[in-house]
Amino acid sequence: MPTFMSDGLELAYTDTPAATDMTGPPVILVHGFASSALVNWKQPGWVSLLSQSGRRVITLDNRGHGASAKPATPEAYATSRMAGDALRLLAHLDIPVADVVGYSMGARIASFMALQAPGTVRRLVLGGLGIHLVEGVGLPMGIADAMEAARLDDLTDPMQRMFRAFAERTGADRAALAACIRGSRQEMTPAEVASITCPVLIAVGTLDKVAGDAHALAKLFIHGQALDILGRDHNLAVGDKNFKAVVVEFLNSQVS
Repeated sequence: MPTFMSDGLELAYTDTPAATDMTGPPVILVHGFASSALVNWKQPGWVSLLSQSGRRVITLDNRGHGASAKPATPEAYATSRMAGDALRLLAHLDIPVADVVGYSMGARIASFMALQAPGTVRRLVLGGLGIHLVEGVGLPMGIADAMEAARLDDLTDPMQRMFRAFAERTGADRAALAACIRGSRQEMTPAEVASITCPVLIAVGTLDKVAGDAHALAKLFIHGQALDILGRDHNLAVGDKNFKAVVVEFLNSQVS
């Protein structure tokens, strides 16, 4: 993967060209906690799908994840700093305006991108994150403890076990992930949400116990709409076929 420098860190990314002549604005995909661009976006087919729909597709391994640098201090993972990474990647690639799709922690980062650089974000998709953008944060602090536990078998809480097992399967740096959980818990105020003027799609699985209500968050945006991803929990929603189809339709509407 190519890399670029952001905030003193070397971060990895991919840049996939549109596969058709009918191109819309580039789209950047921002993955969730303990995941990577490969696991969150390429393997479930998002990169291929969006490229085939006529988009240049950018992905980023967030700091602490994948092939990117992995600082071990919580303050390195403030959401505004992680949003800055994605915005610097767009600048590095000379992309002035893009659509942004984020999932879970990536959706929080994507929201802060729109807040910090409103002229850069044309359309915004928040997957796996509902009202917990402004209340409740989402993933419990105990996930950090799970990353630092001596063994998976020592954990009894189902969510702790789920994220620890996922981190082990992907070979993640668990110390970096613990720091990430502790440092990236910034909420957005309702007034900040209301200041985001681009169209926003909020998509949450109906069995998701992490994200919070999509419809409650959609009401806070000026141009927000909610999608219920039927029968999907937090982990399975990202690969849902209907979710993908609605996102492509949403991004392609009023392309300019």
